Amino acid sequence: MQIFGVDIGGSGIKGAPVDLDRGDLAQERHKVLTPHPATPDSVADGVRQVVDHFGWTGPVGLTFPGVITGGATVRTAANVDKSWIDTDAGALFAGRLGGLPVTVVNDADAAGVAEMQFGAGRGRRGTVILLTFGTGIGSAVFTDGVLVPNTELGHLELKGHDAETRASSKAKDDQELTWEHWARRRVQKYLAHLEMLFSPELFVIGGGVSRKADKFLHYIEGIRAEIVPAQLQNNAGIVGAAMRAAQAQEQTQTRM
Repeated sequence: MQIFGVDIGGSGIKGAPVDLDRGDLAQERHKVLTPHPATPDSVADGVRQVVDHFGWTGPVGLTFPGVITGGATVRTAANVDKSWIDTDAGALFAGRLGGLPVTVVNDADAAGVAEMQFGAGRGRRGTVILLTFGTGIGSAVFTDGVLVPNTELGHLELKGHDAETRASSKAKDDQELTWEHWARRRVQKYLAHLEMLFSPELFVIGGGVSRKADKFLHYIEGIRAEIVPAQLQNNAGIVGAAMRAAQAQEQTQTRM
């Protein structure tokens, strides 16, 4: 079974058909740059470019970098244009995609769902926290496999600032930090703060930096929880979005 997944990020919009039996992309993903300003109309145009690239005509799952309530409504927009707030993203994307069935989910929640089903969190009990380090920091929290949606832990205060302004990979690049400095002085302190609050058994590190885990994970010390890179790496959001879209289709068919 294949469903299309799209991952909307602060720097790129990427998507591909997903093989839901394997939890992997069925074709090489296609990516376009996230427009700036990232307004609803401009982002919707980017999503259409990605979907049209494959000639896709079935259900589509989409991630969004913010809180999603009621299954479609955007409530926060930290790394995209503020005009997204209170937008019905489901209706917007469905209209731009010619009426295709659309499911919208928080980006980190989607990545977490995929990692719990097919990746680093598979079979893990207790509290698991997935963190996506990119333009910002997304979070997905699971207790015995059950998602607590829209946690947005990237906005916890760290030294008087949003954590993501100090510990995201964008902060690393913008401030020209070495991997060691970023890991020891920024990420380690952030994880210690989360550990104090949630006492997780496992941290899963996702986002683009998951491909480069060998450059920084060994610098992080003093954390009792196990810390591992996301196995699906930066494709986790695409896979998770497709999973959510498949679940929505099943629910619709059940009601019929």
